[in-house]
Amino acid sequence: MQDTDARGNSPAFLPPQNGSSHRSSGYVPGRIAPLRPPPPSQSHMSAEFTSARQEARAVFASSPPGQHRRQAEANRHKNTLICFAVSSFSLFVALGIFMGIASKYAPDENCPDQNPRLKNWSPGKDPEKKVIIKKGDLFRLNSDATVHSITIQDGGLLVFGDDKDGSKNITLRTRFILIKDGGMLHVGAEKCRYKSKATIILYGKSNEDADVPEFGKKFIGVGPEGTLELHGHQKLSWTLLSKSMNFSGLACGHYAFKKNFSRGLNVRVIDQDTASVLEVLKFDTHEFSEESLKLQNLLKNRSPGRIIAIAVGDSAAKNLLEETRVTIQNLLGSKFVRGLSYRQAWALVGVIGGGNSSCNESVRDYENHSTGGKALAQKEFLTVDGQKFVVKAYSEWNDGVPISGFQVEPVGGVIVNLLDDVSSWEPGDRIVVASTDYSMYQTEEFTLLPCPECTKHQVKVKEKPQYPHVGEVIDGVDMRAEVGVLTRNILIKGETENTCYREKECQFFNYDTFGGHIKILKNFTSVHLSYVELKQMGQQQIGSYPVHFHLCGDVDEKGGYSSKTYLDGLSIHHCFSRCVTVHATNGLLIKDTIGYDTLGHCFFIEDGIEQRNTLFHNLGLVTKPGTILPTDRNSTMCIGIRDKVYGNYVPVPATDCMAVSTFWISHPNNHLISNAAAGSQDAGIWYLFHKIATGDSHSLGIETKSELTPLGIFYNNRVHSNFKAGLFIDKGVKTTNASADDPREYLCLDNNARFADNGIGLTFASDGSFPSDEGASQVVSESLFIGESKNYGFHGGQNKYTGSGGIDNKVRTLPRNRTFPIRGFQIYDGPIHLTKCTFRNFVPTPDRFTSAIGFLMKNPWQMTPRNNISLVKFGPNVSLKAFFGKPGPWFEEVDLDGDKNSIFHDLDGSVTDYKDTYVGRMDNYLIQHPKCVNNTEWNGVICSGTYAQASTLTSI
Repeated sequence: MQDTDARGNSPAFLPPQNGSSHRSSGYVPGRIAPLRPPPPSQSHMSAEFTSARQEARAVFASSPPGQHRRQAEANRHKNTLICFAVSSFSLFVALGIFMGIASKYAPDENCPDQNPRLKNWSPGKDPEKKVIIKKGDLFRLNSDATVHSITIQDGGLLVFGDDKDGSKNITLRTRFILIKDGGMLHVGAEKCRYKSKATIILYGKSNEDADVPEFGKKFIGVGPEGTLELHGHQKLSWTLLSKSMNFSGLACGHYAFKKNFSRGLNVRVIDQDTASVLEVLKFDTHEFSEESLKLQNLLKNRSPGRIIAIAVGDSAAKNLLEETRVTIQNLLGSKFVRGLSYRQAWALVGVIGGGNSSCNESVRDYENHSTGGKALAQKEFLTVDGQKFVVKAYSEWNDGVPISGFQVEPVGGVIVNLLDDVSSWEPGDRIVVASTDYSMYQTEEFTLLPCPECTKHQVKVKEKPQYPHVGEVIDGVDMRAEVGVLTRNILIKGETENTCYREKECQFFNYDTFGGHIKILKNFTSVHLSYVELKQMGQQQIGSYPVHFHLCGDVDEKGGYSSKTYLDGLSIHHCFSRCVTVHATNGLLIKDTIGYDTLGHCFFIEDGIEQRNTLFHNLGLVTKPGTILPTDRNSTMCIGIRDKVYGNYVPVPATDCMAVSTFWISHPNNHLISNAAAGSQDAGIWYLFHKIATGDSHSLGIETKSELTPLGIFYNNRVHSNFKAGLFIDKGVKTTNASADDPREYLCLDNNARFADNGIGLTFASDGSFPSDEGASQVVSESLFIGESKNYGFHGGQNKYTGSGGIDNKVRTLPRNRTFPIRGFQIYDGPIHLTKCTFRNFVPTPDRFTSAIGFLMKNPWQMTPRNNISLVKFGPNVSLKAFFGKPGPWFEEVDLDGDKNSIFHDLDGSVTDYKDTYVGRMDNYLIQHPKCVNNTEWNGVICSGTYAQASTLTSI
């Protein structure tokens, strides 16, 4: 845009400074030139003063001369008062006019939609209309519209209209929006957030229309000198549970019982504070009078306030004693029990000592083998935690069959307790609660209900939880589930078909995966997205992701941007290809962003040359496999996609694929702070260090030296519910094309990758060729390892295994089958140094070994004797400190012939109580063992001096 328009006026928006255009150093995204309101009208004031002067002259002229002086004096006094009154009145009138005009017409200079030069624009609904917004076109969209496409260029401007009440609801449907060459699209601004509801729907099928060069189809694209500013209503993005969210919404879970031919009075005693069913009883008062006395004694001996539910099964009246009926009447408030007759259906819910006001009951007469409906009694109660629940009892005859039953379940929504202030969340918003079990598929979505009784740390959800979600710190580990809000008032959505129609994808997906995408190219003028919802975005093809910074270079101060480029508070969910892709782009801030239910690596730092990017307080969960890269794929996709392998090579899923990650970090000089990887098909966070750049950057021949680069900030990150690994710092990707020498696909998983020590910790596998190669020496320190916690899990989602275990030997979910060993720290190759760590709750079971320290069970490679341990502590519930593998058929992957390699150096004796001791076994060598003294046999171990025969050494 030029500095002035044809009329010599200042431009409405000042372009910011960047590397390719002239810019104002004072640019604020979305800022417009301030306006002064017109001065108040003076006509009304003049009329008031004229009228007062005329009135004074008339009075003075009509008075006699003797009175003139007195009258003149009085008139002067009067005029003074009149002038004061008129002046004051006029001042208030003027002030009122000024304030009225100011409030009605004076725009907030930070609000892009209040630019007075904007023209209201209503393109209507014409799917064939190709709109070009160019120089001199400054448009405000105030109504719904459907067009073929929109190109904003040459200083053109499109702004979504808004109002102070947030009452507008504007939906724009288009195949694409292309912003370039000084074009600008604004929905709100950082200092004037959009208040209404704005929806951009990107529509079209993959086989419709031609691709736009560099952008493809169905996109919002920002080219050189383009501006994209989207700023929705600010709200807390995500937090943690502060109290566990129970299955069904009640601490004890819901209760349901239904049975035929259960004769007599069926009774349930229910805790009024927790809704738990305390007693399940039946009294056959039809056949036995002593059963009636038992019921009478039960009611008399239970504490006042207990909830009692009663339902007749078959018949209960024949031997129901009068004194028992009176007891039920007096203690529970029943009106019908005194008249209960043969085969009459009766149900009651009451409170001991509560009287008639706390009782609800129903009776239906028996006639011709039926009661003509159900006798249903129900009453609502409140737990001590503030959760409403209903107790129901019912009784009926249906075609000669007596039926009775009970239900205890939450009503009116379920209260959810949260760590932070969530008063910015609103009724109707959708939230997601992360799994706190092994399976990420225990993640659940809920709809918020109005909740006037909730505090600012509570919400009420409509749906009943299908799984429990932990809201506690258990055994020293913070297991509180993450809770994110998905709804934003700016929505960008890809319109999809009802079924899958692209043959390539349909072999793996039964739904349409051709969504919309946002793509930003190098030399853009300004891009800031905050509190925007992206739904059904991304495409299962390279380069089309929900948000994609493509070869943008430096996008912070180093690149000449006075306002650092950022994504803040985005909700990216139910999308079809990644979440955010950072491709050959440096200095980007990604903050408070949720990536939920997406395909392929979610937060994706792509080529291995990207640096200085900061991922702060983002949440990724339910990261599913996709088809784009081999590492995105599951086993079915891995074998089924072979178009880029050499010859007839068949990929091996375990070694070529199956590494989809919520955070893929391909260069160490990036910062991960306070993020949560809360569920992926394979890995939560994967650091891989390319030796040379990959993808589009590969042809540049850049040596990344990533394996020699110090790690950026890695602090306070959370990882759980990942099927393969939490934090994965091993292996890498293949950086050569498929060939006869190596037929695997380019960028498949490479098991031969190595890296140097970056001091990251929490990783136990490294790949070196000792003694000449130091390999990937690592140190793990000041860490807590819990074998089995009091989070017992819940069968469901894709949890496949259960068994007993833990210090209390309770039934729990398991990550692998019940014979698979549990190890806190697993040594593999090396050298590795474990120091200043604590181990708790490692208790073996009859089915499996459980040890604090162990070794990779299937290891064909030697281990370095430089693996060492020092200053470790073991809690009282650590039955097995170290396990070296046991020859035998107990598990198929264990080295059956007894030549497994396992050894470490106990530097200070904190494992064995013997300082400077090498312990373990290696092939047929005899390994020093502290219990071997003077050639004696110890616990089945054959000793020779202070050495043990390798084949007999199992554990310490």
